Parts: sequence; C-alpha cells; structure tokens
Amino acid sequence: MADNQRLFDTAVQKLKYEVLKALIRNEYEHCYDNIYIDIPKEISPGPKATMRCCIFKERAIVQERIKLALGGTKGNPNAVEVIDIACDECPIGGIFVTPACRGCIVHRCKEVCPKDAIQIIDHKAVVDKSKCIECGKCTQACPYGAIIAQKRPCVNSCKVKAITVGEDKKAVINNDKCISCGACVYQCPFGAIVDKSLIMESIDILKKSENNTKYRVYAVIAPSIVSQFKYARIEQVVTGMHRLGFHQVVEAALGADITLYHEAEEWKEQGILTTSCCPSFVMFVEKNFPELAKYVSHSVSPMVEAAMLIKRTDPDCKVIFIGPCASKKLEYKLPKTKGAIDSVLSFEELQAFLDARDIEVAALEDTALDNASFYGRIFAKSGGIAQGIADVAKEMGIEGVKPIAMNGIDECRAALMKLKFNRATENFFEGMACDGGCLNGPLCLTHGPKNAVDVDKYGAQAKEKTIDNSVKLYKLSIGETVDKKEE
Repeated sequence: MADNQRLFDTAVQKLKYEVLKALIRNEYEHCYDNIYIDIPKEISPGPKATMRCCIFKERAIVQERIKLALGGTKGNPNAVEVIDIACDECPIGGIFVTPACRGCIVHRCKEVCPKDAIQIIDHKAVVDKSKCIECGKCTQACPYGAIIAQKRPCVNSCKVKAITVGEDKKAVINNDKCISCGACVYQCPFGAIVDKSLIMESIDILKKSENNTKYRVYAVIAPSIVSQFKYARIEQVVTGMHRLGFHQVVEAALGADITLYHEAEEWKEQGILTTSCCPSFVMFVEKNFPELAKYVSHSVSPMVEAAMLIKRTDPDCKVIFIGPCASKKLEYKLPKTKGAIDSVLSFEELQAFLDARDIEVAALEDTALDNASFYGRIFAKSGGIAQGIADVAKEMGIEGVKPIAMNGIDECRAALMKLKFNRATENFFEGMACDGGCLNGPLCLTHGPKNAVDVDKYGAQAKEKTIDNSVKLYKLSIGETVDKKEE
C-alpha cells in the first residue's frame, strides 16, 4: 500500500480517501455490520476529537461523506455538493477595518463610499454592515491598506460567482451558475464541499463483467495521470488497474489526437472556433456567453472520442473514464456523449481503490501504454491544444490558424469578451477551466508546477510524433476507406 502521507496535498484529501477506501473494502470483504456507524468510528476512534469540536461531530460529518461517496443526493444534478454540518467554521465575510487603521484625517475611505456606510468614530473607520454593499472601493482608497474585503475560500475560488452564503451561514451552490469545475472542492479548508463519487457504480460494472467474461471493461485514462502516483511508474499503475479487473487501459490522449483532427477540419469551415474538451469551459460559455456558443467545437471531448472508438470495436463492452476532473462526472451523462462512457472515477478514487484491494503498485511489473501521439498527451496542460492545433493544421495544409491558450476561467472571460466585441486577434480559443490545465484538476492527488514537467516528459516519450496513426485508426473504425499512403 502506498504511503498515504505522501500521496496528497491536504489532510482533507486524506480524509476523503479513508472513507472511500473503507467503503470499497466493505464492498469486497463485507467488513462492517453498519457502514454509517462502523466506518465513522474507525476513522474517528476518539475519545478526543482531532479535527472538530467533538468526536460526535466528526463522526456525523463522516456519515455525510459516506452518503456522497455512495452517489450523493439523487435529485441534485450537480457533480458537487455542500455538507452543511461541515460548513460552519468560516466567517461570513465582508468588509472589515483592521487595526492598521491610523485614524488619518483625509478619510478617503468615507469619501469614496457610495452608500455612506463608513463613519469615523473615535478617529477610526467603522463599517455599517447594514449599508455596506461590499463594492470594495474603500479597500482601494485606504492609503494604509487597513480595510480588507474578506471572502470565504469557496466564494473566492469560484470564478463564476455560483457560491453564496445563506442565512444559516452555510455555503450555497447556485446550479444555474455553477460549471462543476470543482475549484471549491479543492480550496475548501474544511472539506465541506465534496464531489459525488461513482465508485460503487464502477465496482458494480466490474463485478458484473465476471472477470471480463460477460463483457469487457475498459479504462480510459486522462494524460494528466503521469503527474500523479509519483511513487511508481505509469506502466506499473496500468498493471495495477488490470489487477482491479480492467480488461484494457487506453489513453484518452488517443481520443485527443482524433479531436485535433476534427477541430482542424471544423476550423477550416468556420474560421473561428473554441475547444470543447473541457466540459466546465463549455458550460461557462453556454451560461455566460450564450451568443458565442456557436463557436464551440461540435467535436466530442477526448474522453468520449476514445470511448466511442473502443465501442465501435467492442460494442458490448463497458468504459470507465479515470481522470482529475469533477465536471466529467456530469459530462458523461449528457446526450451528446451517446452513452460512450459508463462511469467516471477520479485519481483520488483510483488510489483508494488500489489500496483497498491491497495492490502494491510500486512492486508490480510494467504494462506498456502507448496508444497516442505527443500532441494527444500534452492536452493535459494549458497550451497543449493550442500547440497541437498550430502544428497539426500545418501538416494538414490548413493555414491561418491563430490559437490562444486561455488558462483558467479569468483568462477565458477576458479572451471571450474580446471575441464578443470583435476585438480578438486570435481565431482559435483553447479553454481550460483549471489554472494550468487538467494536470491541476481538483481531483488530482497533487497539484503544482512540476506536474507540467511530467506531462512534457510523457509527451516526449510517445513513439508517435504525429496524429496520423490515430486518425487512420479512427477512419477504419467508422468504415472509411484509408488511402494507401496513409497505411
């Protein structure tokens, strides 16, 4: 079993992992009489609390985590939910005057306030919360920086303003605004916002295959996997996945190669195009720039493209996607995916799965993984698609592509505003909701700049340096004749 002290960035991730591992073990070994009583006691044995005010609250929160690990609220379509009982430690937020206020006589903070919400009392600025609209003008006006705008980490992390604080001081997610990017999941210091798990659904698929005799189960893995599981080689992780019961492991980067081909052809027809690989980005466009939705590529994501290719070859099979993304748990159910994906797991869930089954990954032999090209593999990082489309378009004899990589929602918003008002100099827009790209997805084990180095190295190791063979495989799968020169 991997040393879980080194696996994760945060203790919140470790807590989620422990819950998942216990549930998976119970599914295979029936360890507990009552999971809602036994698992909380195992994780928080007491008698003293280590995370919360008392042992009873700790266990109650673990019970809620178990519910989310079993699929969460069925009536809520979002991929993430708030655990109300865990969301009570953060301040409500707002404008605050700190002790750094010097009681100056210029009173710029008071003069700039549009609602007369600041008064000077005993030579100090005082904010009237009943009048304050939190515009932030006073924070900019104070020469000492003594007035601050304090927001909850979840509110601050949400770039689409989908999270507010309710009357009961709990975080509330507005599904009409939310794009399921999962930034709040990783940023919440108390783990009060959690992604729903599909692990039991995935286990059910594997069990019912009866060791791949009834039907075969394929895993499609996101290329960002190479920046994770740092205690072992990617080839060993693939072997571990076979031990879990997967018939074959296929790179989503294979689908990325095919997506590049489709997007180059689509750009040739339209002249302006945005990517459709990131479901959170697509939702961001649809909800915030509906007039630009016509520019979103009609190509399915690499996850779906790879799964469709597999199912054209093996129609009765099941496909489970494994990656770093919360919104993939939403995307796979959309009509446009045509049932290509049967379930979705995160890297966090894969780690819990391997450890629950006592699979020592670092001790395993290698299983080769070489389905895709250099370009498909670098989809995992911001700028990878832009680099790919520029080179692939040239190889296809398509000229005039001017790509831009939009790294994170703030950059997406800025570039799309230029496109909206006809001020953009670029004509191909790569949209990534996560800063840095998929290699920093919210459900990664670890996050950081080194992940990009790992992805670049992985791309360079690809035997295929062009997308030609991937495209040929795609054409053959749909019954299209392949020219002799392509063979």
